[in-house]
Amino acid sequence: MGQDSSTADTSSICARYSLIQFKVVHHVHMSKDKMVLLQAITVSSNCTAGFQQEIYRVLQSSEYKKDQFILKVLFDDCRGNEGLEFSISNPDLRVEADGSVFALKDMELTIPGFYIQATSVHAQDLANVQTERVGGIRSSTLKEAMRIGNQSVLHRSKRSLIAPPISFPENQRGPFPKAIGWIITDSKDNIKFQLHGKGVDEEPKGIFKINDQSGQIIVTRTLDREMIDMYILQVEITEPSGKLLEGPTTLYITIIDQNDNKPLFREGPYVGHVLEASPTGTTVMRMTAHDADDTNTNNAVLRYSITKQTPETPSPNMFYIDPEKGDIVTVVPPTTLDRETLEVCKYELIVEAKDMAGSDVGLTGTATATIIIDDKNDHAPVFTKSMFQATVTEGFTGIIVNLTVEDNDDPATGAGRAVFTIINGNPDRNFKIETNPKTNEGMLFVDKSLDYERSAFHTLLIKVENEDPIMPEISYGPSSTTTVQVTVADANEPPIFNPDPTNVVKPENIPIGTVIVTVNATDQDILQKQKIKFAQFQDPAGWLTINPTNGTVTTRAALDRESPYAHDSQYTALFLATDDGFPVATGTGTLIITMMDVNDNPPSVYPTVAMFCEDSKDLNVAVLGATDKDLKPNADPFKFQLSKQPGIDKTWKVTQINSTHAQLSLLHSLKRANYNLPIVVTDGGNPPLTNSTDVLVQVCSCKKNKMDCSTANSLHTSTKLLLISVITLFCL
Repeated sequence: MGQDSSTADTSSICARYSLIQFKVVHHVHMSKDKMVLLQAITVSSNCTAGFQQEIYRVLQSSEYKKDQFILKVLFDDCRGNEGLEFSISNPDLRVEADGSVFALKDMELTIPGFYIQATSVHAQDLANVQTERVGGIRSSTLKEAMRIGNQSVLHRSKRSLIAPPISFPENQRGPFPKAIGWIITDSKDNIKFQLHGKGVDEEPKGIFKINDQSGQIIVTRTLDREMIDMYILQVEITEPSGKLLEGPTTLYITIIDQNDNKPLFREGPYVGHVLEASPTGTTVMRMTAHDADDTNTNNAVLRYSITKQTPETPSPNMFYIDPEKGDIVTVVPPTTLDRETLEVCKYELIVEAKDMAGSDVGLTGTATATIIIDDKNDHAPVFTKSMFQATVTEGFTGIIVNLTVEDNDDPATGAGRAVFTIINGNPDRNFKIETNPKTNEGMLFVDKSLDYERSAFHTLLIKVENEDPIMPEISYGPSSTTTVQVTVADANEPPIFNPDPTNVVKPENIPIGTVIVTVNATDQDILQKQKIKFAQFQDPAGWLTINPTNGTVTTRAALDRESPYAHDSQYTALFLATDDGFPVATGTGTLIITMMDVNDNPPSVYPTVAMFCEDSKDLNVAVLGATDKDLKPNADPFKFQLSKQPGIDKTWKVTQINSTHAQLSLLHSLKRANYNLPIVVTDGGNPPLTNSTDVLVQVCSCKKNKMDCSTANSLHTSTKLLLISVITLFCL
């Protein structure tokens, strides 16, 4: 539909915004064929930024067709409207760059209307477009649905219950309650409107209410879109009695976003790294801020900028940030980004994020980005000397010299940390080299002691490299290698026993003065003619002696394999060999004597006491065993037997069980008494050894599972066999 002359006049007036301000009140009346725009214009010499009126009213009498013009709004930021953009709360409408509003499809405007937001680089404002219908609605319904002055506007409803979508801005000031919309119906009188859902009778309760007679929707408090951006409610019509007449019908209440949240950087701290000499435009890091406002509006469209760089040398603009993506990149030539010439290798940037696409009215948030210039291995390490010297005494192990190097790269990185290698002069692996982590010097060690008599001089060739590969355009030169001359000083070294230890095998109990072995010791100082003397160092049992001149070891006491000084048939002694150098040096040698067993220990019987009940029907008294300190075959098999006392075999009996045990039994019952019984045991040695052991047998009183041996008569055997026999016969 075309625009009349009145509308055209408005456009020409708007074009003169830079000279004067026009405050316009628009009343648009829509007929089926034509739209009339009436203007009342007031001129003010002082410009006020924003919409030229806060409220626009549109009268609608029929459906709008797709692309049909509806109205035009006027906005002036008093500074040329740079970057002016419009947004509208009704998704079925569009706003052109000049403020003209058109329908996107065939539609009816909703009551109470919609909002238009204008944003320029310098200002932002919100206009309220109120919609009123005329024609087709009963006057009784219209009186409750919409009033303009004292005149009722009629509208013909297509449905019996209509819940037009409502849009309402967040953060609206009071007073509350505020009317925000209507529910429309052509139902008969004597009805009640009901409203239900989250925000009404569900938490958060009480935000919205409905006039049960007129269907007017009311908001009771300020809303926050970031908490809830849309309320979906259910509308019903009932009789006064509560009987449902119509519905439920869904009512959508959309909360219009306001720019009330500033951008926030959440993921800090922000630290980025970039290699020195990186090409211009190298991406260092990305800064991302978050805005809680509606992402479909400019309220959440962010633009990034760097507001401060510390330090500002060698250029105050070392880095650039993509205003839309937040990517920070280098903008200086690679030669400027040289870590070795920069005053500092760490830069701090204050990054600002501004919403409203970066316009002056946008809210801002800031964060600090730390950028570290990382070292690149573009300098080869070099030794401070072409030759190092060291003197070491033979026999010494440890650090003998520190090799110093210079490297312009960062010693805390792989580009500056030195790695040393011995490339020549170390065939026997006597030397090793390590890097001192604190000084980056090469610590040259003697790992295996040096021998002056073998070689008094050593020449080492050592190279130095970095942990990280060196840049292709850089190479290791002659200064990256050095020579180390090591001089070995002679020292009086102690004699060495050979072999050490010395092992010999001898029988125990050999005669005193028997030669055990002649130990051998040699002097390592082959260039010196020195004499060696021998001496005892440790001889725990005192069994040995050594000739101080020739090292012959002989016995001065009998060797005893069963001695507590012997372990596992072995005896250990230590001897000294001392030269006559200056100062004297002494070496220690070990002698281990393994002793062969001799049958020199008779066996013995256990146990030596046995208790027996006088009324027992089982005449087995005890199981006897034998022990012997000697080793087999000088120990078991053992042979058990009774002594040769007259008559003893008429009362007692010994039966061999195996090679180490025998059974002691009675041939008949005995009265309560103590009986001393000699048991003879013989070992398996050659020649064998025999021993007699007295076993005390107590015949006791046993009643109620208790054994009482206290009343047994004490009978003692005599040293004379006749008396022993008489006592034994008496007991029988």
